[in-house]
Amino acid sequence: MKKEKTSPTKLLSDKNKGIILFDGFCNLCSWAVQFIIKRDSKNYFRFASLQSNIAEQFLEEFNIPKRFYQSLVLIENNQIYFQSDAALKITRKLKGHWSIFYYFITIPKPVRDYIYNIIAVNRFKWFGKKDSCYTPRKDYSEKFL
Repeated sequence: MKKEKTSPTKLLSDKNKGIILFDGFCNLCSWAVQFIIKRDSKNYFRFASLQSNIAEQFLEEFNIPKRFYQSLVLIENNQIYFQSDAALKITRKLKGHWSIFYYFITIPKPVRDYIYNIIAVNRFKWFGKKDSCYTPRKDYSEKFL
């Protein structure tokens, strides 16, 4: 069965879901998605690789600057978060003690994003890169846009 095409605007109207855009070729990013899925006990998050058509629609529709095309992006309650803001806001929704990491939001954003960017720039060197975009397990497919 073919998935029905959904507009970004319609997806954003669902206040009970957060949408995470990630680099589908990045091993670290793919690992992070799997990590989030396992700790998303309320089934809050939906995912799309930055290389997908739906992510492209989000990026274009909301005029997201090109410099963020390689960043982790969280779309939640009609707000768009990038880099360390996105990562920390995601931790708030995870089961277990992971929400404690949200308190790092008190660190000034330039400092947080500086550290985030060091990891982002080196992610392929440190964690490797896939030859093809991340494909979710069948039991997780409903979480992907």
